[in-house]
Amino acid sequence: MDTAYPVFGGLVFISAALWTLILVLPWFPWLNREVLRLSPGGHVPDLGDVTVVIPARDEAEVIGQTLAALKEQGAGLRIVLVDDGSTDGTEDAARRVEGLDLTVLRNDSLPPGWSGKLWALEQGVAKVVTEYTVLLDADIVLRPGVLGTLREKMRSEGIPFASLMASLRMANFWEKLLMPAFVYFFKMLYPFALANSPDRRFAAAAGGCIMLETRLLERIGGFSAIHGALIDDCTLAKKVKATGARTWIGLSRAVVSLRRYDTLADVWDMVARTAFTQLRYSAWLLAVCTLLMLILFWLPAACLFASDPAVMLAAVWAVVAMTGSYAPTLRFYGRSLGWGLLMPVIAAAYLAMTWSSALRYWHGERSRWKGRVYRSEDDAR
Repeated sequence: MDTAYPVFGGLVFISAALWTLILVLPWFPWLNREVLRLSPGGHVPDLGDVTVVIPARDEAEVIGQTLAALKEQGAGLRIVLVDDGSTDGTEDAARRVEGLDLTVLRNDSLPPGWSGKLWALEQGVAKVVTEYTVLLDADIVLRPGVLGTLREKMRSEGIPFASLMASLRMANFWEKLLMPAFVYFFKMLYPFALANSPDRRFAAAAGGCIMLETRLLERIGGFSAIHGALIDDCTLAKKVKATGARTWIGLSRAVVSLRRYDTLADVWDMVARTAFTQLRYSAWLLAVCTLLMLILFWLPAACLFASDPAVMLAAVWAVVAMTGSYAPTLRFYGRSLGWGLLMPVIAAAYLAMTWSSALRYWHGERSRWKGRVYRSEDDAR
């Protein structure tokens, strides 16, 4: 450490300064202030003005639970399920759920330039005649009251577009290690307070559960306006916000993802699918991201026992700020704060996944999902 002090010692002070800045940013991206809290139970809302559109590709394992949960949301709810070329009996599993106003569409084709999910949504929303549309992933379970509470928030606050980030599964070691950090890094990259502000430069959405006024889709030109987008939720929010409409994104423990990530490879593929897309396929931004990860997460831990007291104190403060900024996310999801001590390891894993995403892109693969491969030469937007 002594011989490297002029370089690494200086970078540790930069790390401490950056963490201080992160903590005092006026939009506080590390806090959980944007949360949907459910209305008290007992009242069953009339949801006759709401249609849920679900794109589903090989989701037979979970679609029954998703649909059964929708029965508890309220009366009059309509559901359009688009079976996107499934081969595992997804449609049959859906039809076994009774007591629903359910329309099932079969989609076996994919036009050039479209992502599979967006083409399925385009077919589904064509059947919507209600005031509100909900875009719901096939693996998302909504606790009773979510749709009624979200609609009430939109009406009372004049918000025509709102989304909720699902609570990801955190059952095994890899999920506990990496899933809370997925939310943490997303909020750092897309600060909710800025996304919820009127400023059109900032937009974000969580695609697992989106409720919007149906008229907005016509205003932006439908999903054809974003037909090739891989980060379709944030792209959709950006299009909506460009019209002058307000958007809102928040957290909720009542929106639960059933998606399993049993191995590191499962998490790896999920992150690598769009990580380089978030960097706009830029090698320069990848280099900047790598340098920032080094300065923010790894150097402080490496310099905790530096012989220079000033360097050591700067490293200690950086580690305290790092773990402290992660604590609200861990607390929100009921995880031990001790996981925060592994942030350098977690950050290294996410950076490796991002590099993997870049390497796949440079080898001709832009993304892969449910057996579909999107090539790098395809239109990214």
